[in-house]
Amino acid sequence: MLGIKDTDKQWNKTVTLIDGANLFATAKNLGFDIDFKLLRNELKKGCNLIRIYYYTALLEQEDRIVLRPLVDWLNYNGYTLVTKPAKVITNREGIQRVKGNMDVEIAVDAVQLAFSPIINITDMILFTGDGDFRYLVEQLQKTAIRVTVVSSIKTPTAMIADDLRKQCDEFIELDDWRDRLAKPHISASSYAMTEDEEKRMDEEKIG
Repeated sequence: MLGIKDTDKQWNKTVTLIDGANLFATAKNLGFDIDFKLLRNELKKGCNLIRIYYYTALLEQEDRIVLRPLVDWLNYNGYTLVTKPAKVITNREGIQRVKGNMDVEIAVDAVQLAFSPIINITDMILFTGDGDFRYLVEQLQKTAIRVTVVSSIKTPTAMIADDLRKQCDEFIELDDWRDRLAKPHISASSYAMTEDEEKRMDEEKIG
């Protein structure tokens, strides 16, 4: 299992926070795509998984939301989605850049979860390599929470900051889980909803 010993299952309470853009970039640099159904199942093995949070900014293009099929699938299959609109910024040279950083949302949720008297989590798994989270990990550890970070150093340029890798209690190399998490030729459109899921979504919109 990702970062939790089987013998601790009855005692631990684990939450997982996924930086969607960071995970996508890491897997892309490793040359494979994440099968989120397999990822969910792996996270459930060997631990008392409370919740999986997935963070991503959504970019609107031509009246549609990019990544919508994936986001909808995750929302109906065991993931808690945290999203916000991405912004397109154009500089003086006319070059456009998409801005959709979710660091604040991840950090705030992590702290709230750490101090929640209802959940009382013991373990947190972070899918990110962003060095800005080093201080967050340090503060979580002060509350006796064990922090596992999933990223990669096997990419051409390491996707995880060295300070973050040193700070966490355990670092998991994403490439080592390629055989368990990868699905060839998968795309956002592959996460098509079933008829029941589409019906539930339509009912929610009407309500």
